[in-house]
Amino acid sequence: MKKKKPVVQKRSARKPAARKPQIGKLVIFGVGLIGGSLALALKQKRAVGHVVGVGRTRANLLAARRLGIIDEIATDVAAAVRDADLVLLAVPLAQNASVLAQIAPHLGARTIVTDAGSTKCDIIAQARRHLGANFSRFVPAHPIAGTEKSGAAAAFAALYLDHELIITPEAETDLRAIAKVAAAWRLAGMKINQMHAKAHDRMFALVSHLPHIVAYALVGQVAGYSDARNLMAHTGGGFRDTTRIAGSSPEMWRDVCLSNRDALLQALDDYMAEFERLRGMLAANDDAGLEARFASARAARARWLVRK
Repeated sequence: MKKKKPVVQKRSARKPAARKPQIGKLVIFGVGLIGGSLALALKQKRAVGHVVGVGRTRANLLAARRLGIIDEIATDVAAAVRDADLVLLAVPLAQNASVLAQIAPHLGARTIVTDAGSTKCDIIAQARRHLGANFSRFVPAHPIAGTEKSGAAAAFAALYLDHELIITPEAETDLRAIAKVAAAWRLAGMKINQMHAKAHDRMFALVSHLPHIVAYALVGQVAGYSDARNLMAHTGGGFRDTTRIAGSSPEMWRDVCLSNRDALLQALDDYMAEFERLRGMLAANDDAGLEARFASARAARARWLVRK
């Protein structure tokens, strides 16, 4: 008799369990370049489960859903933030207070709220006023990245690669909330830094907000001449490069300027003093003074570029 071959039972191959995303539900108020790019970066990393978009313009939200930036459009604030892990405020700065007041009664005990605005003292005061006991889970943040374009269509996943995120926590800000927010932006490619909100606002009044005012002012000046069309037809790279950021959202930059008014006024005073120095040299035909001033600025710029 032939011996029967032993029956070998095949073990069913088990699929590895799907990794749970770091952020289950992300809610974005203002799905434009900033909020939309973060959502795309997190989706690319499979670090977010469900993205909800809230905004003023339905056409923009429909575009965001069509582009895969968000998974759901919400019209009810309470439903939007229910069970949210992270709420991001990426609206124009003047809208932050209203959004904070609307979401405050509906925040869960574990929901973290953060923002992406370029001024921090103002939003911290508003969050403290409106969030009450939830204030400890508010993490003020500023991603140092962007373009002059706006809206959901401008968003792209690589926007934040190798850029800096500044977090300006208060003494009572929950350390776990800080870590969660930092981890989200780090996944998008950002390097994390912390500083005091007042130091942040002074810094960016000088290196970001003032340059935007200068760009808008230069275009406004040239456009105000009777022969503006002819002047614009003969502009070169210098005018184009200097005024590129005048293509940014006027609403956004109006809000930035007003929310950082005190620091920006001081920066403008210092800038006008520098202009007066240069004007005095020009009026006095001071060729050596002008050249020395230009050479000093050129050397400072070269040192900055090397450090970057």
